[in-house]
Amino acid sequence: MQDKKDNLEERLVELNGQFDIEEPDIGHFNRFEAKLASQDVTKSKWNPNTWKWLAVAASIALVFSLSFNSFTVEPEGFELADVSPKMEETQSFFVLTIQSELEQINLKRNDDNKQVIDDALKQLDKLEKNYEELTVELKTSNKDKRIIYAMISNYQQRIEVLQFVLEQLDEIEQFKNTNNEETII
Repeated sequence: MQDKKDNLEERLVELNGQFDIEEPDIGHFNRFEAKLASQDVTKSKWNPNTWKWLAVAASIALVFSLSFNSFTVEPEGFELADVSPKMEETQSFFVLTIQSELEQINLKRNDDNKQVIDDALKQLDKLEKNYEELTVELKTSNKDKRIIYAMISNYQQRIEVLQFVLEQLDEIEQFKNTNNEETII
């Protein structure tokens, strides 16, 4: 407490003579009051329509904020990473592998293989929904090992689907190249 008082006193000594201690000219308050009175205070920038629009905008903002908050709820279940550090590594490995495979597939996407890729993505969506159910089961089962194995198996199935799609895409590309060579010859 003493330090603050000392600092304040030091600061006051430093600023000595720099304070604005002058008083306004005589009649300043009266002139200021006259200027305020001369302004048209009945004319307001806010008309009833402005208030309506403001109310509509506030309602929309409220709806958006409520809907955003409803989408950012806590996850319903446990992920593999919530089980142990080892499982966190496992989950990280699977997620990175799946992302890598998806990137490779997206690089090979064209009109010829669009249907194959779309079908695979539908299979992945089903597996993802199944995984989400497993996360809830894991939470309710107190981290049952059978559910952990099922979650790992789910990741493996997703990778297998993606690898199968990559093989199919390579076959489609190879078949296309072979047909192009035969038509050229």
